[in-house]
Parts: sequence; structure tokens; C-alpha cells
Amino acid sequence: MVLEKARQDIDFSRLEVADTPISHYTKAGANGPVVVIAHGFAGSQQMMQGYALPLARAGYRVYAFDFLGHGRHTLPMSGDVSSVDGTTRLLVEQTNKVIDAVTQDDEAIALLGHSMATDILVRVAAERSDVGPIVLISAFSQEIDASKPDELLLLAGEWEPGLRAFARTSLQMVDAAAVEGETALNSSVTRRMVAAPFSEHVSILQSRVARSEALAWIDKAYRRKSDISILPTGWAILGLLAGLVVIFHPVSKLLTKRAYAVMTLTIGQTALVLLVPMFVAPILAVTLNTDILPVLVADYLVLHLLVFGVVQLAILRIFRISVGPPVLPALGVLLLACAVFGFALDRYAANFWPTGGRLWIIAAMAIGAVPYMVADSVLTVSQTFLRRFLTRLSFLTSLGIAVALDFEALFFLLLIAPVLVLFYIVFGIMGRQTATRVGPLSSGLALGLVLAWALGVSFPLFQV
Repeated sequence: MVLEKARQDIDFSRLEVADTPISHYTKAGANGPVVVIAHGFAGSQQMMQGYALPLARAGYRVYAFDFLGHGRHTLPMSGDVSSVDGTTRLLVEQTNKVIDAVTQDDEAIALLGHSMATDILVRVAAERSDVGPIVLISAFSQEIDASKPDELLLLAGEWEPGLRAFARTSLQMVDAAAVEGETALNSSVTRRMVAAPFSEHVSILQSRVARSEALAWIDKAYRRKSDISILPTGWAILGLLAGLVVIFHPVSKLLTKRAYAVMTLTIGQTALVLLVPMFVAPILAVTLNTDILPVLVADYLVLHLLVFGVVQLAILRIFRISVGPPVLPALGVLLLACAVFGFALDRYAANFWPTGGRLWIIAAMAIGAVPYMVADSVLTVSQTFLRRFLTRLSFLTSLGIAVALDFEALFFLLLIAPVLVLFYIVFGIMGRQTATRVGPLSSGLALGLVLAWALGVSFPLFQV
């Protein structure tokens, strides 16, 4: 398997520095330079394995860590997210502590980071004298200028035009005539910019072009030559996760077929059940929004899910649409399948298992997620693709309305949309396969718990 081959001959160890969980990737006996890797907002160290593993296979000593509030870090982010002297300063200090802990000699270390981390790493490099080559993926840091960093590779996805333009501008600070794919030289400053084809903000983390460029850049800085292949782990991850979904279909067939009432709604009734909660949920939830859960926008999201789901279930009851009886074997099978999927996701792609401190947050999220997913399951079982699409679009649109009503407080909701789309595609398919066998209630209950879990582990802990 490609994903296991990428990990072959790599020794994994974990350490902790001032509560920061760090993973060490290295080959036995490797004595190459140190590379410190940092993830983006709402990311985790697992999301950076696409870069960590080939660098480790090339003989580098690689360290990846979780920022405050992210992944398996138990301490929340804090401070003012809009101030350089607030949250940014705390993350710079955290990164400096990690670097101090993992460096053991005077050789310059390499830094590699994605998105949010790019600004942090540029600021760290400006404060230290032991930083060598830097690789910034999807960078936006305004700290980049014509003289610093002095040994910088900028990678941007072909499909992220704003950040691609920023990377190109950063390249041309050194040489106004330089274009994408070129290396610019000016005095002691060396800078290169590459657009990774067919990539956007997340898929660039698995881009073979981007990863090859990162390895070549770091090799060049240390006058090394690595003879390793960059494996297609991105496609392998998609293949594995898709395979797990496909395998679930025959598993769901093992459930005893039970009779249940198939929902029949007129076009007018469908419009009511989709449009009413689409407007009521954001208006009501924005008004009642609290600040209890230590996760960004979690309080609002619980309210939004709860109102949206309860309103839909109330309208369905008025139309005499039944949610059906619970079927415990179906609930168990679906939860087990989702756990297997989560294990694979956590091992190869992104953090999916919570720290103990997040369990109560997941339980709180379930208060809203369960009624929402029960209603969703009723509305999508035995329905056409168009009706299923419109059902999910209604909820995503309602989140958009909420952001428009209070952009400053709720703009982080925009980051939830990709998580929900992935959830609908993956877990929605498995849930629907279960629902067509035994009715929608068991599927809705299971998927509500899984949605609460996914949201509870995805977003950073934050404390004002």
C-alpha cells in the first residue's frame, strides 16, 4: 500500500515541550539537518505528513508539532487574534520553544509551514540566527519583504489565486522580472516561487510537485542530493477513504430489512421544510449566541444546528412524516464503520481523535447535531440526488446568512463549509445506505454523534 510504503523505514517518536505535542520522524541512523514543520489554522501535525515523511526518508530529522488549541494540544489558543501582539505573539513564542528543544548543534535548521504557520515562521526566522532555508506553503505574511527571509521557497496552489498572486509578488520583490517557476537572486537573498498544478489550499499538502520542490529547495541549501520518490499519497488517501465507503455498502446489506414509511412531500411542502429553517435558524441563533464553549464559533454552531433541526422536525411532524423506530444493530454498525474511517483519517491525513478535554465539547455539539442529522436523514432517504443536494444546500446557505448577519463574530463559520461537504459525501453516503435498510432514525442518531465528533475535533480550542 502506498500510504504504508511512505512510512516504511521511518522511526516515529513523540515528545512534549511545554505541553506542545511533537512528532519526530527520522530514519535509523539519520544525521541530516533538522526540519521543523508547522500546520495551518484548524490543521494538525498529521496534515503535514505529506512533507514530513519524504523529508525523513531523505535523511532529515523532522519535527512536526501542534499549535496551541489544535490537534492534540490540550491548551487553548488565547489572546487577540487580530493583533500581532496577541495570539500571533503566543504562537511565535511556542514555535521558538519547539525549535530550542529539538536543535542540538549550531547547524542552521529548516522551517516549513502552511497557511497560518507561514506568518508565524517568518516572524520566528526574523528573531533567530539559526534559521536556514524556509518553505512557505500558501503564504500570506506581510512580514515578507525584499530582504527577508533570505532563503525562501514559496509554494501556492494553482487554484488559490489570491495566495498565488501574493507568492508571485513576494518573488518579484527580489527580481521584478522573475516569473513563476524561476529562482530570483539579489545580493544575499535567494527566492523561488512555484504554483502547484491542480491544487488548492488543502490539496497542496499532498501535491507531488510542491513536495518535490520543497525537498529540492532544502537539499540545495544544505548541498545534499536526495534520491527518493515522492509517492502519490494524496490519491492513495482518497482511494483508501473511498474504498471504506464502498466496502460499507455490502456490510449494510447484512442488516435485516425493515419496513418504514417513505417520505412523500409536495414541492410546496419541500420548499417550506427547507426555506423556513434556512432563515429562522440564523436569525434566532445570532440573537441568542452565547460564549460558553472554548472552541471558536462552537456556541453559535450548536444553536444553529439545534434550531435548524428542531424546526425541520416540527414541520415534518405537521406533515405527518415519521422518523421511524430506532434500530440498535444499525446504529452500532454505522458507528463502528465511522470509527474505522476515523482511524484511517487520523493515521494518514488529519487529526480525528480528541483529547480528553474535548469530550464534553463533543457532547455539547451533539445537542444540536443530533436533531439536525435526524431531520436530514428523514429528508434524504429514498430521495433523488437533486432533493438531497437542495436539502444540504439549504443548511449551507443558512450558515452563509449567519455570517452576513454578524461577519466579525462568525466569519470562522466559512471554514466549516468544506468540513460539512466532506461529511455529506462520506458519512452521508454510509448513513443513507443504512437508512434505506432500516429507516432514517438510527442513521440520523449515528451521524449526529459523528458530526458532533468531527466538529469537536476540527476547530481550535480558544480562550479569551
